[in-house]
Amino acid sequence: MSETGLLPAYLIVGTDGVKRDHAVSRMKARLEKSGMVEFNLDERDMTKDPEIESIIGSLNTFPMGSEFRLVILDGCSKLAKAVSEPLVEYLASPSPTTVCLIIADSLAKNTRLYKAIAKIDKKAVIDCSGTKRWELPRRVQQMATQHGKSISTAAAEELVSRSGENTRMLDNDLAKLVQMVEAPQIELADVERWIVRTAEVQPWDFLNAVSARDMRRSLELFNLLPSKSYVWTYTLLCGRIRELIVAKALDARGQGRELAATLKLQSWQVKNHLTWARRFSMAELVAALEGAVDVELALKGSADSQTALLLWITNILRKSC
Repeated sequence: MSETGLLPAYLIVGTDGVKRDHAVSRMKARLEKSGMVEFNLDERDMTKDPEIESIIGSLNTFPMGSEFRLVILDGCSKLAKAVSEPLVEYLASPSPTTVCLIIADSLAKNTRLYKAIAKIDKKAVIDCSGTKRWELPRRVQQMATQHGKSISTAAAEELVSRSGENTRMLDNDLAKLVQMVEAPQIELADVERWIVRTAEVQPWDFLNAVSARDMRRSLELFNLLPSKSYVWTYTLLCGRIRELIVAKALDARGQGRELAATLKLQSWQVKNHLTWARRFSMAELVAALEGAVDVELALKGSADSQTALLLWITNILRKSC
């Protein structure tokens, strides 16, 4: 480790754009303290014809008026051997006054480049793996605090539904909401008012809305589903109804904790199932599954397949007297 406390090279790997931007920004901010950024910062896009000799020369250049020089190599997921091998050789004995940031969406641990960076120090690999879909609302809530606001769970879920899974897009839309919303917390109504849907509706969002017995949201999302997905949506909804029936039965016996094991799913996949199941009677859930038979026949050839599917969904959502 150099006198600056920095390693001579880091691998920033993963598809989470916000995490990656944060890691790069911190390093740039440290360099900016010298006041000599323009003489000590070199950024290269490695997806374009990379001049490896020029890059190695830049890595071996001494800093000017600064403790270290920063060389950022972006797009290193699939480097040609003629490019990666000189980097591996350089990393075997890197310049102590240069920090090389190697950025990649993915890089296998068995590649020579990954091994060369990992050999420097266990802290040299910065994990920026993408956030799983089900974890994104919580991540959005964390990101909101960095903008000086909080955001409700319902609002965070709606933002993910409308903006998609790209964390940079989510962060941009959060910044927009912060500008538009005066209150300290962003609510569902704020997202619905200010954020235009750019992401395709995911069937999981629709299934969850039906499971929650939210008529307005269910019909809104149904109207946004592509017609080609009706059969797939029908299949998924039948599966969800069966899951809710199992949840209802286990809950009645006081065995709700066994739901994930019974369905052979992860606990996060059924975290709301018991709550949803309690919004239906067992008779309603069984009737919904029985009604699926007629819908299947309509989907297999009727010109009224959309009407049949929509009517079935409406009947599921409508509460029995």
